Amino acid sequence: MKEITANEFDQEVLKGEKVVVDFYSTECPPCEALFPKYEAVAELYGHKIKFLKIYRQGNRELATQLGVSSSPTLLFFENGKQILDTISGGIKKSEITARLNQMLTENEIAEIQKKQQRSVSEYDVAILGGGPAGLTAGIYLGQAKVKTVLIDPALPGGYMGITHQVSNYPGFVEAQNGYMLAHYMSEQAKQTGIDFKVAVDITSVDLVKKEIVIDELETIKAKKIIIATGTSPNTMNAPGEKEYKGKGISYCATCDAKYFVDKEVTVIGGGNSAVEEALFISKFASKITMIHQFDALTANKTAIEQLQANEKITVRYEHEPRKFEKRGEKMVTTIENLRTKEMSELASDGVFVFIGFKANLAFLNTNAIPALDNWGYIQTDEDRKTSISDVYAIGDIVSKKYRQITTAVADGTIAAITISKELN
Repeated sequence: MKEITANEFDQEVLKGEKVVVDFYSTECPPCEALFPKYEAVAELYGHKIKFLKIYRQGNRELATQLGVSSSPTLLFFENGKQILDTISGGIKKSEITARLNQMLTENEIAEIQKKQQRSVSEYDVAILGGGPAGLTAGIYLGQAKVKTVLIDPALPGGYMGITHQVSNYPGFVEAQNGYMLAHYMSEQAKQTGIDFKVAVDITSVDLVKKEIVIDELETIKAKKIIIATGTSPNTMNAPGEKEYKGKGISYCATCDAKYFVDKEVTVIGGGNSAVEEALFISKFASKITMIHQFDALTANKTAIEQLQANEKITVRYEHEPRKFEKRGEKMVTTIENLRTKEMSELASDGVFVFIGFKANLAFLNTNAIPALDNWGYIQTDEDRKTSISDVYAIGDIVSKKYRQITTAVADGTIAAITISKELN
């Protein structure tokens, strides 16, 4: 795998045969999560396909020419022409291999698949998810000498890892970057001796058998499972949203705000996430227009006061987006006035969406899901036990009133102590 610059693009890509290019950024958690997956597939497919990396921040003109507006972004080429569809953001290994296989013959695919070896690993506890809840559980279990593995499809840290700043976590006088808190927790967990299997694809989970398959090749068996998979940003399912994800529409200010210096941005939402991320984006953008469905922001009072004092930010209350289009270099958002039903258009250089979260449960087998509340979150008892024997749930995925880093840490502590006592 080779890193190139824009000056080498013609020779390495356009004059190459089969080529994959990763446009990455620094301080970009999804980019860091992609790297081990990209490296792994490069090792498998590298004798048939060339794998390249380009530093997006240092090669902005080329990225713009190719329509790359989010990090990471993978582009596929064959004989100098771009082929297949672009993928960006939280890229799964299976998404990469599916596209690579389209570039090869059936015999070539079969040859590569023969190289992959299946394996089985056994643990006392398997933690699904590496956010603050999962990392805390790992710290306690590791210190209790319980054989534990932490599994995460991304890098440890969860949503905390892509939060700009955390100002209310005890022990830090100054606000901390979310990715640094994630780093501290992750390193502390690693020092206890637990195993980490991160940046992997969770192929299947059987909570009854206590078996987890990752990357379609490794089966992990455990005596107990802790679900700590957290939540994911909601989408609006508006026309154009899916098509322009990573190509003008972003869900991560930490990853992409830096590309909107002196540009105009649209932010969808009005809760804590939307307000706090809009304030962060204002450090780069020249103008921000927020679209909010209610007649008042729903964020905390301090954040609202900071936003109202920021001259770069205006809010259109009682509006909702109905469609997204790209016209030239501009993203055009069609918005509806919920009082008058009048439609209008808002043009900007990019759109950021922050409209809440949903529980990450899609990876579970449908025949063995713990009892859920009316909003799709897992119900637990005071020890964080679920309705399935030896299965626990912690963090934001749990049915509860407040979802904060501190409440996630508390959940991880409770579940880990309970498990340690039961196993020892």
